[in-house]
Parts: sequence; structure tokens; C-alpha cells
Amino acid sequence: MIEELVDLELSIGDYILTNGAIAATIVVDAVVRLLPQVLGNNQSCVEESFTNPNLLEAPAYTKPAEFRGLKVPDILLGGNHAKIELWRKEQALKRTQENRPDLNKDEL
Repeated sequence: MIEELVDLELSIGDYILTNGAIAATIVVDAVVRLLPQVLGNNQSCVEESFTNPNLLEAPAYTKPAEFRGLKVPDILLGGNHAKIELWRKEQALKRTQENRPDLNKDEL
């Protein structure tokens, strides 16, 4: 029985992989990124996709402000942090409703 052979059992999700090396890589990545100076910004591991496990993350944009006809929403370029935060919350709610309404019906 596994209880007699294993000190600690981890779950990385409900799916099947081809081998244990893939799962080990996932665990290593999840742990290493929490070490100081591994990520470019120390806040990155605090403000992540799963900060609120009941919502999907809002869309993320990077430079340039326009790429192949796709533009970063003006609200994100305006500098009003309160409006940006409200927009992100609205987008997270919208994405969750569209893609994972099972996460938390109370948020929606």
C-alpha cells in the first residue's frame, strides 16, 4: 500500500501524465519560484492567477501597445490604478463566468 512506502503524497491535479518526470518538474517549478530572486519581481508570487481561487485571472498585456491589430485597452494605459483594478476585477468575473462558472457561483 502507498501509505507504507511514501512519506508525503502530492496532487498536481486530476489528469493522467505519461510519466512521473513531468509531475516532478511541475512540483520543482512550483517550489523554486517561491525562492527569493528566482522571479524578476518579488510581488510576482504574491499577485498571481490563484490569488483568488474562485476567479480566473484577468487578461494580461505586454509591449507593444498594439500588435497585429490587437490593442491594449485604453484603461490600462491611463495610469488610474483604481480604474485599472476595477477593470481587472470585471474581466476576471467575465472570464470566470464564460470559462469556469463552477469555480464560485457566489462571486458571479
